[in-house]
Amino acid sequence: MLKECLENVRKNTPLVHNITNYVTVNDVANVILACGASPIMADDEMEVEDITSICGGLNINIGTLNSRTIKSMIKAGKKANLLNHPVLLDPVGVGASQLRSQTAKTLVQEIQFSVIRGNISEIKGLALGSSTTQGVDANMADTVTDENLMETIQVLKQYAKEMHCVIAVTGAIDLVTDAQKCYVIRNGRKEMSSITGTGCQLSGMITAFLVANPGNFTEAAAAAVCTMGLAGEIGYSHLQAYEGNSTYRNRIIDAIYNMDGKTLEEGAKYEIY
Repeated sequence: MLKECLENVRKNTPLVHNITNYVTVNDVANVILACGASPIMADDEMEVEDITSICGGLNINIGTLNSRTIKSMIKAGKKANLLNHPVLLDPVGVGASQLRSQTAKTLVQEIQFSVIRGNISEIKGLALGSSTTQGVDANMADTVTDENLMETIQVLKQYAKEMHCVIAVTGAIDLVTDAQKCYVIRNGRKEMSSITGTGCQLSGMITAFLVANPGNFTEAAAAAVCTMGLAGEIGYSHLQAYEGNSTYRNRIIDAIYNMDGKTLEEGAKYEIY
């Protein structure tokens, strides 16, 4: 099934509208292109509804939040809902400031999301109102481990049920869940955390997978998460001794560009609970 999800992206070339943060916008665009989709970056309130209308899906990322783009996010999200387009929320750093927390709360109240993707502290911040995030990074105390895995899965399944969407948590162990089943994904490298924006890139790619796989959002999100993690493994294996995180970023994008269904199927490491 994961193989088909990737192949559907390559075949359909979905157009993805991104209201994302300016730290990673170029890499998000490149990753969306690398997986076989096409990105549009537009965040002005005067055009977001038009852009959303011509795209198949919407990726909202609050990483570099400002009062101007908040209005744009809400307008674009409502338009996407009206058109029955998938919408993803990446609540970067929720809990780090009152503005981020309130904005994330408003967004989930005003917009029906197909997927909410973040690190465990961000998702807990949304689901439980906790604020253990460390800037845009997860708090080590929240880390998903084999010891707390089943407990965490149950919390996330309940939140997915409440929100009527898929919840994707990325970290040392990745979790992609709806109200019924959870993919526990173990692809990736710890060195990916040395690159700014792998999470932002993943959010853009998940959105592309959602558009290309309508009615199959859980598997689509899981396939995208496996693709990113496996690309991290492949990219790292190609690094030379003198190369660092800048080259590693490019190696990951190249690995996504060259990823095919067979490679993904053979390299994906996951269990379903």
